[in-house]
Amino acid sequence: MSISVRSSILLTLAITSALGAVPIADVQVVVASDGKGDFQTVQSAVDHALDRGPLRREQRLVIHIRPGTYRERVTIPQDRPRVTLLGTDSATTVITFNAGAKDVGGTFFSSTVDVEGAEFEAANITFENSYGTGTQAVAISIHSDRAALRKCRFLGWQDTVYAASGRQYFRDCFIEGHVDFIFGNATAAFENCEIHSRGPGYITAQSRLTPDTTTGFVFLHCRLTAEHTDEAVYLGRPWRDYSRVVFLDCELGEHILPEGWSDWNNTGRTKTAWYGEHGSRGPGAKLSDRVPWAHQLSEAQISQFQPDVFLRGIDGWQPSKLSLP
Repeated sequence: MSISVRSSILLTLAITSALGAVPIADVQVVVASDGKGDFQTVQSAVDHALDRGPLRREQRLVIHIRPGTYRERVTIPQDRPRVTLLGTDSATTVITFNAGAKDVGGTFFSSTVDVEGAEFEAANITFENSYGTGTQAVAISIHSDRAALRKCRFLGWQDTVYAASGRQYFRDCFIEGHVDFIFGNATAAFENCEIHSRGPGYITAQSRLTPDTTTGFVFLHCRLTAEHTDEAVYLGRPWRDYSRVVFLDCELGEHILPEGWSDWNNTGRTKTAWYGEHGSRGPGAKLSDRVPWAHQLSEAQISQFQPDVFLRGIDGWQPSKLSLP
């Protein structure tokens, strides 16, 4: 453990002890590619930081990642809940790899970072799949319930972010790609994010399977930007029959097609998919030209899609109360 991290923990313990209560401190380690931390790779920190014993329920494993480019694949397994990956600046702290689906046996084997453990958190980090065009290449796949990511960048082309399952909250993030680059069946909210299309295609491919499940994607106060697209980007297409995506108070660039949504080559999912908007603005917000099966939401309808409501679940999770940097 580095001297600075150890000192901060000891100071916290000293202050709380003086107040009459000593909490159980989080486990904190430092990853530095130059060898001046506790570990040189992110995966080695995930694998070995808890060699002395598992976390208690009130603890987190906080992995401080110093600036650098970490060319590795990272897996956070189910038996590693409450892991935090913490950088100082996403522009200088990058986890990257270049696995493409056609070379590794499929989309779901291509992730640069694969998160299985519950209550995952990340801040100030770039997650990248640098494979390029030509096949699916996932930057991050998340199967974590109560996952929260802030001020992170997600870089790729096709299938950049696999929001697979569980409840997920993205805030102040940058996500780029060109085809289905936010996809999966999580219950996910994206707030104050920039969603950047790198070419013609589809932003979302949500995959809700039944009409009575709570999964879906919600975008709140996001900016949709683009390069090299012309007017050739759809807000989404239904990967599965009951796909559900909502955009609330978002700024839509001119790259968004007037019809807004695709039915995925006449699959008949127009009868079951549920797509909606409220308060869209900008040159891509041509609401009168949207496909007839899309919804324009009322003020009364949008309350259910606010993050603390949409992600609440039976345990009352409130992501707005989190204290990520």
